[in-house]
Amino acid sequence: MSIYDYTLPKPDGSSVSMADFKGKVLLIVNTATGCGFTPHYEPLEKMYEAYHDRGLEIIDVPCNQFREQAPGTDEEIHQFCTLKYNTQFPQYKKSDVNGENALPLYGYLKEQKGFEGFGKGPMALMMSQMLKKIPKENPDIRWNFTKFLVDREGNVVARFEPTADMKMVEEAAAALL
Repeated sequence: MSIYDYTLPKPDGSSVSMADFKGKVLLIVNTATGCGFTPHYEPLEKMYEAYHDRGLEIIDVPCNQFREQAPGTDEEIHQFCTLKYNTQFPQYKKSDVNGENALPLYGYLKEQKGFEGFGKGPMALMMSQMLKKIPKENPDIRWNFTKFLVDREGNVVARFEPTADMKMVEEAAAALL
């Protein structure tokens, strides 16, 4: 199977085929509106504005699995993002990324790029301590704003934990365009 064999649910109950994104560079992100990493919406939107015309798509999947930091309906989440961060990239239906109800797409992404650690720095150390009970070998998403970068051929080329520097994320995405 490839990434193009999956679908994503939309808030209106319809779905979009990942095949619709063939030839695009994708940044797939599980998001939340009430998280310490919520300000990542700002650099994500800047990336979208800078690179969308060159083939970058940002796939925003709100998720409420991490301390219920994405409360509200899909419409309330969308309103928050557009009013506070002026997001223009599409948001998909609030969905699980881990567990038995996880989107199949996320199972595929985690299979392609497992967890490799939070990196270095104070925030990485804090996240490591907070989530130390999860074995490193477990590929599950650890927190909101984990990002998967997919090249134009559909290969999952990188996984960025929420502690990753957003400039590094941008540089990696831009290099694929």
